[in-house]
Amino acid sequence: MKNILLIGGSYGIGQALSNRLSERNNVHIASRTSDNISGAVTYHKFDVMEDEIATLNLPDAIDGLVFCPGSINLRPFAALKPAEFEKDMQLNFFSLIKVVKALIPKLKKSDQASLVFFSTVAVKVGMPYHTSVAAAKGAIEGFAKALAAEYAPNFRVNVIAPSLTDTPLASKLLSSDEKKENMGERHPLKRVGTVEDIAAVAKFLLSDESSWMTGQIIGVDGGMSTLQAK
Repeated sequence: MKNILLIGGSYGIGQALSNRLSERNNVHIASRTSDNISGAVTYHKFDVMEDEIATLNLPDAIDGLVFCPGSINLRPFAALKPAEFEKDMQLNFFSLIKVVKALIPKLKKSDQASLVFFSTVAVKVGMPYHTSVAAAKGAIEGFAKALAAEYAPNFRVNVIAPSLTDTPLASKLLSSDEKKENMGERHPLKRVGTVEDIAAVAKFLLSDESSWMTGQIIGVDGGMSTLQAK
């Protein structure tokens, strides 16, 4: 069985992925709360903005790492202060760097570990009011490609870039059926994403079925990044 570590896994995409993985893997969840965590998983209380991952009692070898924490800070550029860009960058990018750097020895002990990060369709497709989150997630994409090149073939690194997905993080944007329908119409596939859509791809990237994939940015976005909605 593989040792899979989810940074953030108590709700949303992390929770859905944990449910898919826990039957056939040793799943460790490091998150601020244990809310919604069930099944055969090991929980570690962990705040990515405050705590050191090296203090947790984790397996010697980690075969899969998924970094879930993120933000959706959608505001006009003129209304954003530099400190808000720094905060988004700290949560989305620098906390990821901190975790990965500390876990390199454990990842290198795997036969071939798989790392999965999350970006946004807004990095590829310019969207109003996305300057802060697109900057932070764009940093993740560049970092992931460079990391994949540096550590191949020891481990693989891939990024999932979703469009709007129905998660607790996006609850304000999808707070009614009307909003969900309107947002869905912007996509060629005429709906917003679900946590299961994203979790299915993350599970694939953690599995041996994707063993010849690394350094990829995978759009799971209802066609938004490549097609024009009709």
